[in-house]
Amino acid sequence: MITEQQTNRPAGRKRNRTYILHLATIFLGFIIFGISENIKGPAIPRIQLDFNLNEMQIGTLLSLNALGYLIACSFTAILTRKIGIKWVSMLAFGTMAISGIFIFWAHSYSWFSASYFLMYIGNGMLEIGLAILSARIFVRNTGTMMNLSHFFYGISSTVAPMIATGLMTVTIAGHTLDWRGMYFAMLMLSVLPMIPAAMSKFPSDAPDDATGLQRIPLKQLVKDRALWLIVLILSFGVVSEMAVGGWLVNYLEKSYRWEPSAAAGMLSAFFLCFSAARLLLGPITDRIGFTLSIIILSGLTGVCTFAAIFGGESYAFLFAAAGIGIAPIYPTVMALIARRYPRESDTAITFVVTMMGIGSVIGNYLIGAITNGFKQLFGQDTELGLLRGLQAGYGFIGLCALLCSVFGMVLYRYLKARKQLI
Repeated sequence: MITEQQTNRPAGRKRNRTYILHLATIFLGFIIFGISENIKGPAIPRIQLDFNLNEMQIGTLLSLNALGYLIACSFTAILTRKIGIKWVSMLAFGTMAISGIFIFWAHSYSWFSASYFLMYIGNGMLEIGLAILSARIFVRNTGTMMNLSHFFYGISSTVAPMIATGLMTVTIAGHTLDWRGMYFAMLMLSVLPMIPAAMSKFPSDAPDDATGLQRIPLKQLVKDRALWLIVLILSFGVVSEMAVGGWLVNYLEKSYRWEPSAAAGMLSAFFLCFSAARLLLGPITDRIGFTLSIIILSGLTGVCTFAAIFGGESYAFLFAAAGIGIAPIYPTVMALIARRYPRESDTAITFVVTMMGIGSVIGNYLIGAITNGFKQLFGQDTELGLLRGLQAGYGFIGLCALLCSVFGMVLYRYLKARKQLI
């Protein structure tokens, strides 16, 4: 006689296999995301030299790429409803791999800009897909699991700058890979997470998926003041987080005349602290609350950043320590959204990340503009002008972390007054 327990075993094994494939897609996805975002640190000084760009042009380039990310976020939600998260993820990974091929053949600034823009289209699609999938899968210990997922982003971000620096010096058949070959090699790794994604059935693709029932329309959702405070928190937090990958190596090389390997090592140290924080602090965010965690941790990052700038070269280690505070901000905000808007998580995530993209465009542009403006103020072609420009630009990164903490306080008071703290 076949017992009920025996008949349930195949279904249980199937669920476990599906869950493992989901985790593999998410974890590998964040690894690729970390690589694509943070190999630019060591590459930017070489790109700047090859194309003869100033800091303002670099800031504009990063802003345009953030615009590509924003555009992808705006259409990915619609695409997800049409073809499902599975195929959106496959398309995102494929787009990033193709962009690596285009970057390899980019020998003009316009061609390179277009190729880099395409990479950020893939990044934006991947961001939304992974966020929606994570929100639907991690219904328990949300803060812990969100931080664990983003831990893999931190791990890849830690090793990516050092691997990128090493790859740029590799010679194959008498040809040095340089930054073009490095981008090609690293972005082709995007093929790997396509394997578990292709083998898996995603929640949004299942016929019994209930996430689309009884949705609150976006028009009504945006009337929630808390959602706009979350947008501000995430925007300032992400600018503070993501700008480090593009500006820290540049800052250390030009302000303190550090060797490229040493500067890349400090960026890796930042992401080592970043990764450890996401691995270890997730349970703490679940325990003390998401909003309070954001206030404390983003404030810590702002203090560390300004102390590193004003303390001089001997305090440069605080640039790395700043990663401890900023690391949990993004996954903690995603956990907050998943818990506050359980049925509308995909809509809320898409809206918040899209608005965050606008903030990222403005933020990256401002960093370049502030850096260039202070250079001119203190002497365009002088060492003092360069130093003050870099300090002002990087100071804006620290200011964003402090503003993230400030708006976290506003959100805390708003939710506490309504007894809605999470």
